[in-house]
Amino acid sequence: MQTILLSQDWVYDFDKAKGIAKKDNKIIVLVFQGSDWCSPCIKLDRNIWQNNEFNKIAKENFVMLLADFPRKKKNKLSNIQQEKNTVLAEMFNKNGFFPLVVVIDKNGDVLGRTGFKKLTPVEYADFLLSMKNND
Repeated sequence: MQTILLSQDWVYDFDKAKGIAKKDNKIIVLVFQGSDWCSPCIKLDRNIWQNNEFNKIAKENFVMLLADFPRKKKNKLSNIQQEKNTVLAEMFNKNGFFPLVVVIDKNGDVLGRTGFKKLTPVEYADFLLSMKNND
């Protein structure tokens, strides 16, 4: 039996994420991370975002939107992407928390916020989905 590795399909633009969410009737999971300096962010990426079980659930239910804020010169983002991420931070992460996971409906309204949690990938996905049911 062959194991199929699913990688996270990240979107990097809020308007594009909203368009996909509306078209496919999904919720947006906006992830603020510091991929090369924030240890809880790196743990969340390794344990949840890169997990096959999580990715199966995500493909059916979420538009995964990434706002990364790396600090090392070798991981520097393009100026355009940096600007998009800064705008997202001004809208959804004014206090600069990392990691911050913001669950947003297809209209751009915030349903809930969370961060790193010691949950299995499936439990984490279920937790994110439960925010949708609160609206």
